[in-house]
Amino acid sequence: MQVQLHFSISFTTLAMFLVKTWRSTAFGLYGYLNFTKSAYLDHSKNFKAEEMETLMPGKNCIVTGANSGIGYSTAEGLAQRGATVYLVCRNKDRGEAALSQIQTKTGNQNVYLEICDLSSVAEIKSFASRFSEKNVPVHVLVNNAGVLEQNRITTSEGFEFNFAVNVLGTYAITELMVPLLEKASPDARVITVSSGGMYSTPLTTDLQYSENFNGVEQYARNKRIQVALTETWADKYKNKGIGFYSMHPGWAETPGVAKNLPSFSKSLSGKLRTSEEGADTVIWLALQPKEKLVSGAFYFDRAEAHKHLAFAATRGSHASINSVVGSLNSMASLFV
Repeated sequence: MQVQLHFSISFTTLAMFLVKTWRSTAFGLYGYLNFTKSAYLDHSKNFKAEEMETLMPGKNCIVTGANSGIGYSTAEGLAQRGATVYLVCRNKDRGEAALSQIQTKTGNQNVYLEICDLSSVAEIKSFASRFSEKNVPVHVLVNNAGVLEQNRITTSEGFEFNFAVNVLGTYAITELMVPLLEKASPDARVITVSSGGMYSTPLTTDLQYSENFNGVEQYARNKRIQVALTETWADKYKNKGIGFYSMHPGWAETPGVAKNLPSFSKSLSGKLRTSEEGADTVIWLALQPKEKLVSGAFYFDRAEAHKHLAFAATRGSHASINSVVGSLNSMASLFV
């Protein structure tokens, strides 16, 4: 009996190791072939220029993490098209610098700065309360703010830092903005910037990575949850006139990547996309007629993309999202 049990455990451990190794290998190969700058240039041959020519006067857009990288490029692109854009940033000085640059470059003065630390549920609730007083419809919410912290850090509210920003913060701000998004129905949409890293991991209910912490894997787990949350929101609010879309920007050369993944950034030097190329599909999703888009879908390079790699054993994991949502509601004290 003990021999059988030992064999069973050994086989299970081996199987898990092989699956995890396959996920990592498949993701690396798939990413190198599809997520780089050269792949973007190749994919862009099928892009239609007219799809990016729509103007957005009178449209209110919120972009989180908008002071640099993809968030900044997204905010600038929306402002160029005449939208009223609200930059949600944690750092006041960097936010003001981004605000000034966008106003100057686009000539659009309807760009505003909102200060909010998206790692804090209390600050998100405060921001949502302040913003709701404007009583303006929100046509586009771009959940771009994200972090990849290699070390396990706990926020003042007791949450693991990556999770607090990437998952709990994204969840809280989205749910709290729903009433204002409804005011923009049927044209309202939420675009969540995920990552191809999510291909390397299944959804897990261990939200705060309780043992043997790995920052890169936690980030990938967070990004998988964002994709599953988008599916959940699409179903939950299907009759509210709000579209929900997740997307992957490709491997882009941003300040966040350079700081938190220096070896990755160095090894792919010259092969990474620009922030503007990374933001391209975010802006495209904000501009397209909703009948062209699929709520709950995952997009990459202006097209719907699959959410799972072959033989990666991640597909069934999304069944756990209701448990995750329950935990998020409890942590954020929403709907109680």
